Amino acid sequence: MAVTLEHSELVSRVIHDGDLGSRAAAEAYIGGVCFKQGPPTLIGAELEWLTVQGECPASGPSAAPRPQLTALADALGPYAPRSIAPDSPALALPGGSRVTIEPGGQIELSSAPFADAAQLTSSLRDDARHLRDLLESRSIRMVSAAADADRHPERLLQLPRYRAMEQSFGGIGPYGKLMMCNTAATQVSVDAGADRAEVTARWTALYAMGPALLAAFACSPVLHSAPPGAWASQRMRAWLRLDNARTRPPLLDWPDPILGYSRWALDVPLLCVRRPDDTEGHPGNGNGAGPDLSWSPPPGATFADWLSGALDDEVGRRPDRHDLDYHLTTLFPPVRASGYLEVRYLDAQPGDSWTVPIHVLDALLSSRAVIAEATALAAPLAGHWLDAARYGLADLDIRAVAVDLLGLAAANARGTDAAREIDAAAERCRNGRIPTAESGAHGTGGSGVTS
Repeated sequence: MAVTLEHSELVSRVIHDGDLGSRAAAEAYIGGVCFKQGPPTLIGAELEWLTVQGECPASGPSAAPRPQLTALADALGPYAPRSIAPDSPALALPGGSRVTIEPGGQIELSSAPFADAAQLTSSLRDDARHLRDLLESRSIRMVSAAADADRHPERLLQLPRYRAMEQSFGGIGPYGKLMMCNTAATQVSVDAGADRAEVTARWTALYAMGPALLAAFACSPVLHSAPPGAWASQRMRAWLRLDNARTRPPLLDWPDPILGYSRWALDVPLLCVRRPDDTEGHPGNGNGAGPDLSWSPPPGATFADWLSGALDDEVGRRPDRHDLDYHLTTLFPPVRASGYLEVRYLDAQPGDSWTVPIHVLDALLSSRAVIAEATALAAPLAGHWLDAARYGLADLDIRAVAVDLLGLAAANARGTDAAREIDAAAERCRNGRIPTAESGAHGTGGSGVTS
């Protein structure tokens, strides 16, 4: 008679042996590593900017050429990521943030985790200033814009991951390359929760609040090369349109998000299959040709298919733990479970106003009572992602919920400065003004060079 292993034993076995063995083991592993449980105390963030080479022309801040990868590597020196400088030590900046480069040359700061949102924003502000100075030493400028309003999408990184992504998304429509090369976000990461009940409450709240907060901070009405249509957040439009199976998990069917996410992840089609003779750390040959194209999996094949042996002929091996870890990084839902909960639905904000959504999310998750109240306020808009991305604050029902959530956040902010910032954002939303208009940033679609 078969013996059913306990969940924790399955996870330990996968971690120790690296062998997934069965779907049950893979699901247990995903639940264990994607939803690390413990008292929620930490917060982190990732900030992205478009980059341009040289002075900004009169036609708009993002109309200048994209910088060469060699120029970015020279400017960043020991802080350069290995994706553009394979021998770099890839050091963290003085405040603990690490630098990465996105496919279109966007630059990203990923913070260290902090126990206090004020410390997080202070550290990120210092690291952003340091990063700006490094880039300006090679005449590269950072542009605060969630969508590139002036340039065609162009992929600079020739890593096999991004070639496979472009090939996969290209079969669906134009949004994959636009997302990869012409958009930027403000992302906030928070602990999952102390136990299964708290994980469920925090997960549910972040998804319920998502459409209203997306609208409150939407500031990307123009995206070059996007299909016609008026959208408050062209960036989020691109995410929602590029691959439904990968970006829109069926949350209504999930009474338990840990179990639901684990099952969903295995049934999402493969985006990449890494080959042992071709590592992602090498920048590639620059022309998109050659053996790197073997990273593209059979169309429509899922990780579960690979695990079950259905791809033995095409791939030649079964997946292990490292393959599953990699697959999890190719899932792009509005909130992604990565050990912590990664909020991905916010546009990059103009100037230094990225501090506002950090303080908002910190406040709205500050206690179980606040989480419950925020979830109830946001419930009428739960799941209305497309409406929020399309209409933003122009929709009066969406605007009302956004204002209510920001009011709740201001009342529960951790500090007077945070409360003041959130109050100003609530007043802006009440008057239907987008963050770009509030900041006075210039340029088509709200682009603005960081000061």
